[in-house]
Amino acid sequence: MNILVINAGSSSLKYQLLNPETQQVLAKGLCERIGIDGKFTYKPEGKTAIKEADVAMPTHNEAIKAVLDALVDPANGVIGSMKEIDAVGHRVVHGGEKFAKSVLITDEVMAAIEECNPLAPLHNPANIIGIKACQSLMPGTPMVAVFDTAFHQTMPPAAYMYALPYEYYEKDKVRRYGFHGTSHKYVTQRASAMLGKPIEQMKLISCHLGNGSSIAAVDGGKSIDTSMGFTPLAGLPMGTRCGDIDAGILQYLMNKYGMDIDKMLNVLNKKSGVEGLSCVSSDFRDLENAAAEGNEKAELAQKKFAYEVRKYVGAYAAAMGGVDAVIFTAGVGENDKAIRAMVCQGLDFMGLKLDEAANDVRGKEAVISAADSKVKALLIPTNEELMIAIDTAELAK
Repeated sequence: MNILVINAGSSSLKYQLLNPETQQVLAKGLCERIGIDGKFTYKPEGKTAIKEADVAMPTHNEAIKAVLDALVDPANGVIGSMKEIDAVGHRVVHGGEKFAKSVLITDEVMAAIEECNPLAPLHNPANIIGIKACQSLMPGTPMVAVFDTAFHQTMPPAAYMYALPYEYYEKDKVRRYGFHGTSHKYVTQRASAMLGKPIEQMKLISCHLGNGSSIAAVDGGKSIDTSMGFTPLAGLPMGTRCGDIDAGILQYLMNKYGMDIDKMLNVLNKKSGVEGLSCVSSDFRDLENAAAEGNEKAELAQKKFAYEVRKYVGAYAAAMGGVDAVIFTAGVGENDKAIRAMVCQGLDFMGLKLDEAANDVRGKEAVISAADSKVKALLIPTNEELMIAIDTAELAK
């Protein structure tokens, strides 16, 4: 089967056309900096040349159209028509408690996903745009929603409950859900294979670091805690999201500046994080360039981000009673050696020593810790697309 996987994030969109049974990738690529200046990358199987072109991508609509156009392009396409795509798997960030597993998309499912939009305002609407765009261009092709929340359903109540009146959980299902589950599941499985140890015997900390970032404590292959919460706004500071914050700040700012809750949440979701702190950009590459030129706010944003990651690593090692390996993945985790070094700095006390030479790597599996490091540091490029394709193929059959 040929499965098209659409993985739409807040400012990027990854895609692959692949056969989940053979794991053969026919084509893959990335739409980056959506809403900024747009960059489109496309790589068909068996061709050394990678087609790159700047494409106007003010929204995800244009990004998805660019993907579909590339796949059927007479010169560089890999299929003759959309009919050669057997099903489409869509990453959907938040399913609330409505979805505990992947599902075929129906009108009822779409309505339920839309009901979850307030829980993931930067992502669920983008996921829905992707679904609707594909439905309009490929009528009759099965569509599957794969939810990021499923992997974290193994968290114990002490980890997922908030210290709020219990009735808010009973009546309103207010709890920690966690996200990036597909990514955390994949990289922890790969860590087990790389280190040659059964995952059931491993304590792993997975750091999914990108425009959206989260950390998961995975004990014996099961998520026991994760940094994101009821929504993807919690946890680490991210590209434009503030992460953990004193809720009293909201009341203070809303009263002082006459903001309602919608305006306040817009600030927290879209104007905060490293972009808000640096006054430069939500893109870590821009921060690195600005910091190199002496921009102190950009440097502060980098240090703040790495500091918060390091705190979570220490906390999750304590929660699990130890750790075998720390994994770096996603756009920043896979490609930003400076951030990885900042995170690992000072973790010698728990047995993690970074190898500077080994850390000089981008986008490929590697052990980046020193040979005598008791706790391993791993770089593992995530492959959410493969896991999404497997679920999609099973449901489409």
